[in-house]
Amino acid sequence: MTAAKVILYALTFLITTSISWAFETPARNAMVYDVQTGTVLFEKDAVRPMPPASMSKLMTLNMLFEALRDGRVALDTKFSVSEKAHKMGGSKMFLRQGERVSVENLIKGIIIQSGNDACVVVAEGLEGSEAEFARKMTVRAKKIGMKNSSFANSTGWPHPGQRMSAEDLVILANRMITEFPEYYPYFAEKSFTWANIKQDNRNPLLKLGIGADGLKTGHTEEAGYGLVGSAVQGDRRVIFVVSGLESSAQRASESERIANWAFRNFVKKKVTEQDAVVGSADVWLGRKKTVELYSPTDITALLPYDTVDTYKASIKYTGPLEAPIAKDAQVATLLLEAEGMKPVEYPLYAKTDIRKGGLLSRMKVSAEKLKDEIIGSADER
Repeated sequence: MTAAKVILYALTFLITTSISWAFETPARNAMVYDVQTGTVLFEKDAVRPMPPASMSKLMTLNMLFEALRDGRVALDTKFSVSEKAHKMGGSKMFLRQGERVSVENLIKGIIIQSGNDACVVVAEGLEGSEAEFARKMTVRAKKIGMKNSSFANSTGWPHPGQRMSAEDLVILANRMITEFPEYYPYFAEKSFTWANIKQDNRNPLLKLGIGADGLKTGHTEEAGYGLVGSAVQGDRRVIFVVSGLESSAQRASESERIANWAFRNFVKKKVTEQDAVVGSADVWLGRKKTVELYSPTDITALLPYDTVDTYKASIKYTGPLEAPIAKDAQVATLLLEAEGMKPVEYPLYAKTDIRKGGLLSRMKVSAEKLKDEIIGSADER
């Protein structure tokens, strides 16, 4: 058999004039993600580890939500406030040393009030010390696909070992929404009162009527102003991250601008129906020369509105595929490309079994291939 090669088989390519999306933002790091279609709409230095400030509190919440899901704690479980937690600076829930606080109130204190003291209480309550909690945060982050994150504390307090990428924050936000829907509504609560002190949610998007329902702001001198946000309009949800902005006002305006851009400048396009044959792939030494390919789900792309009729769809596989091939085996991908967007791939599967050919048919194919190679070599000379 000759060396395998990647084959691209064009399905659709309508050649017309299209304008590449050139969205710009003053944020140092940014990413915009459409949840339903899994499409990255925009990214800017999105994989670079950056100081996340209080946005890293989402990882603290993830650890707590996992403990709730696993039954290790309950919403009415109470943790004791240590001297260290009580003395934490920055944004606070205003916890008193020695008092016992329920997990549910700590969740609200972290999300709504961005309480550094509440984070330390959770860290110590789950792992005995904040240092051990931070170590486990780092390990867990890698396991859930966050490749560019490390943690030195539970709060986002400035530290050279406290780093996250915009991409990792998108992964984490999506996890909050999809894995823990029973706790996600806490992110949309607009205020919380503890110790007779009422504090408003720091997320500036919640009051704008754009469908925003989370998640977390952050600010330190090193990190600048940042926000991990999510909003729903119609049947679409977008997640977006901005970091390194110069002021809270710029953070608010830029976050709103990004959300509006994401909803207003893209449209959905159904590419193929569930189980419909998308195309075929060449087969080597099989009883058939090709195998039909299909997707087990509808494939719907999200495209810039001026490229919806000019996108390119192609089948990508390393082939020819060698028989035998099992029905429903993933053997290829559907590659979707549009100007100004990152390519997106969807898995494609074999529609039928392809059995290995008999000895005579394999000998015939091998002879034909040898003949082609001899002719090709002669042509090169």
